[in-house]
Amino acid sequence: MIGLAVILFDGVCNFCNSSVRFIIDRDPEGIFKFASLQSEIGKQLIKEHGISRNTDSIVLIDGTKAYVESTAALKVCSQLKWPWRMFRVGMIIPKIVRDKGYRWVAKNRYRWFGRQESCMVPPPDSKDRFL
Repeated sequence: MIGLAVILFDGVCNFCNSSVRFIIDRDPEGIFKFASLQSEIGKQLIKEHGISRNTDSIVLIDGTKAYVESTAALKVCSQLKWPWRMFRVGMIIPKIVRDKGYRWVAKNRYRWFGRQESCMVPPPDSKDRFL
């Protein structure tokens, strides 16, 4: 991974918002910047990287490469503080299997964790991490 990467996330999803806070707390070097999928910059990055406009998955943009679903999540984990980086071993699981599990959680995330009416407001101590 290069020195800076952008994570696009569903800004109205409570689970996704909690995940962003989790990443921030475990990314002391500030490798990751964040933008919601619903934001103008999020929409622009989706278009630039040829990702479906209908995606509601986590998207990791690392330089000129974009990753979605389980691959994005595992690549993010691989850059976090120990012990979270050990989750990169999940890449040995075939993508079709990983993504099936990822989609199951994604499909149920609003029911299990709820959703907000509008995108999250970045916490004051990490506002500079949001695009």
